[in-house]
Amino acid sequence: MMNETESSKTVNRARRAGVLLHPTSLPSPLPTGDIGHQAYRFIEFLHTHGFKVWQMLPLGTTHEDKSPYQCLSSYAGNPLLISLDWLEDRGWLFKKDISVSMKNDIYRTECLRQAGDNFYKLIDDDRLSAINEFNDKHASWLDDYALFIALKKKYKNSPWYKWPAEIRHRDKVAIKNAGNELADEVSQIKFEQFIFFTQWQEIREYAKSHNVELFGDLPIFVARDSADVWADRKNFLMNLDGEMPFVSGVPPDAFSDTGQRWGNPLYDWDYMIKTKFKWWEKRLKAQLELFDIIRIDHFRGLHACWQIPQADETAINGSWVEVPGKEMLAQLFKSLSRLPLVAEDLGVITGEVIELKKSFSLPGMKVLQFAFDGNNGNPHLPHHHEFDDVVYTGTHDNNTTLGWANDVSHYNKDFLQNYSGFDLKNSEQSVWTLIRMAMSSVSFLCVLPFQDILMLDSSARMNTPGTVGNNWNWTFDWQQVNPEKMEIIKNYMTVYQR
Repeated sequence: MMNETESSKTVNRARRAGVLLHPTSLPSPLPTGDIGHQAYRFIEFLHTHGFKVWQMLPLGTTHEDKSPYQCLSSYAGNPLLISLDWLEDRGWLFKKDISVSMKNDIYRTECLRQAGDNFYKLIDDDRLSAINEFNDKHASWLDDYALFIALKKKYKNSPWYKWPAEIRHRDKVAIKNAGNELADEVSQIKFEQFIFFTQWQEIREYAKSHNVELFGDLPIFVARDSADVWADRKNFLMNLDGEMPFVSGVPPDAFSDTGQRWGNPLYDWDYMIKTKFKWWEKRLKAQLELFDIIRIDHFRGLHACWQIPQADETAINGSWVEVPGKEMLAQLFKSLSRLPLVAEDLGVITGEVIELKKSFSLPGMKVLQFAFDGNNGNPHLPHHHEFDDVVYTGTHDNNTTLGWANDVSHYNKDFLQNYSGFDLKNSEQSVWTLIRMAMSSVSFLCVLPFQDILMLDSSARMNTPGTVGNNWNWTFDWQQVNPEKMEIIKNYMTVYQR
């Protein structure tokens, strides 16, 4: 078990409540939201109604599928989250000069490019000093990332393992020549990161002034086609050409007869042990500059990973391989001044995984949508919750709770009604029942997806695991906020001391 000093580095256990909402879901005239004016308004909304935590998904640059769990970098912020209004306020962007017919990602990209051009044209000593200081501070990842993105554009967005051999293998001369050739593009990409981090720190300060903590999310694995892997292959089980003997995933279970083949590279844990897990330390340090709390997605993978032969199309023939997660966490707690982690311990969790979580005093998760299968031993039922849990009605991977309540094939409605003691005449009453259970839970932190607060149906679902296409696109409108319902939730905050 951790000693008192180590324990003080973990998540603040004050009893409180939060809301799960990714910034892309904020209101916007464009297809998705950003970290501009609406983000400030959302922080004010949280503060007004007593919420003290804003949880979100990873903020990284996404691939074309827009999944924030398969990013092009563990460090870079998604430039599509940059507030264009903020750039316009500073005189670097003139939206009237950008075609209004392109109200999409291309429009955002064109706006950022114009802002970058104007930034460098109008640059003064103070701005030059600020961006140079930023570039120097983040050089350990920024140089590789900027060149990586520039090369992806040059090679028509093909993955790095299909680039010419000398670039794929990072030949020093070839890399230097590429940097010179693509210098203007590299400068633009660094400008975008400078702006993203500047805007984010302003958001963080505003949240802090409103007593709102920012709760981030760290995918346990990184994408094969990412700057992380291209620049630092020694940390992964692959050769110089990006070929891997095994890939990540999870085994067959009640939700899938063939399991899930994620395809991420697995870590070379032997190399990581030799380097005292410096790759992880650097990654966590970067996240701690952005967030007050960090969730480790698929925490189970820090005890053992499901290792699937690369050639297999499904996860059936994989096997569990233990990894030195305990040694890694011990080293991280030793080397970092704080490590406020939450373990995503959903799915089939073994005693060893529970022991790993508890040995470092890490909170776990309970999800009420998983609780009502008719089994009173189900660990997600409120009477099994513990103080160290973070309780949710649902997560970004779940249906909205109203959508869930409308589909009785996914839960035992009679059991829910008997357990709650309420006569559930309609689905909205079921949603209120789960919200009340979450608020009243002994768990120190209760997090509600914003869709549940707004009482939205399945059309507002954020993600359906195992599908590609219509995910990560939901946005809300302030007109959907019902003042009377917010008063009910505010009352729950008072009654249950959140």
